[in-house]
Amino acid sequence: MATRRKTGPAGESLVRPFLKWAGNKFRIIDRVTGQLPEGRRLVEPFVGSGAVFLNTGYARYLLCDSNRDLIDLYTLVKEEGAAFVETLRPLFSGEHNNPERYYALREEFNQCEDRRRRAALFVYLNRHGYNGLCRYNASGVFNVPFGRYKRPYLPEKEILQFQQKAQHAEFLHQDFTATMGKARKGDVIYCDPPYLPLSPSANFTSYSAGGFDMPQQQQLATLSSRCAARGVPVLISNHNTPDARAIYRGAKLHRFTVQRYISCKGTTRSKAGELLALFE
Repeated sequence: MATRRKTGPAGESLVRPFLKWAGNKFRIIDRVTGQLPEGRRLVEPFVGSGAVFLNTGYARYLLCDSNRDLIDLYTLVKEEGAAFVETLRPLFSGEHNNPERYYALREEFNQCEDRRRRAALFVYLNRHGYNGLCRYNASGVFNVPFGRYKRPYLPEKEILQFQQKAQHAEFLHQDFTATMGKARKGDVIYCDPPYLPLSPSANFTSYSAGGFDMPQQQQLATLSSRCAARGVPVLISNHNTPDARAIYRGAKLHRFTVQRYISCKGTTRSKAGELLALFE
């Protein structure tokens, strides 16, 4: 039986995701992998940057997300790899690293229906936009402002690493309820949902247009308990708040402190409580 492990493929160093991502688990990957049970397949209903996928050693993966742009991109990277990098290269030449070109390309992205072009623009916006945020308004319009980076990085190496690992993965655009319903004994589920706010005024806009409210947080915990009851363990990440501890009261809780990196100013990046809840 294949098991989780804390290093990248073939015992190499940890593999970085090629997308910037709010709540990226790369910095706390040892914490997450240390709590993940063994199994044949890892199922992720909220795949996000793919940091956990990239740094575990399960035999197979089912990687899902409610963000269609994300899943379309990952599917294209799996199929094309180096050819997709060449599609990206002109967007990182420097001539597009200014507000005028950024907003023109952001508008093109919001109107674009071509699969490859939209995926390439998604990576461009991720690397040139403010703090690497992925944010849509209620109408599904991507609205992250220009990031003003001196030289945005083309993540060629990371894309190729992702493509190699993705040969063992299936990517699906669907919500967490459908994904968790596909899990079978021998699977392990890892959930990294949009986090509960640390305070009533600190809510973070979801990266998908539908949002993720308190009833959905509670539904996730209920489904996790049901999965565990039929032999599928579930590990969930969230903020360590009274609401989270109440929602996950039926799970084993692992608490620790992490550094937050959402602000672009290092002096304003503060520590916050993190919670890993294991239903088994």
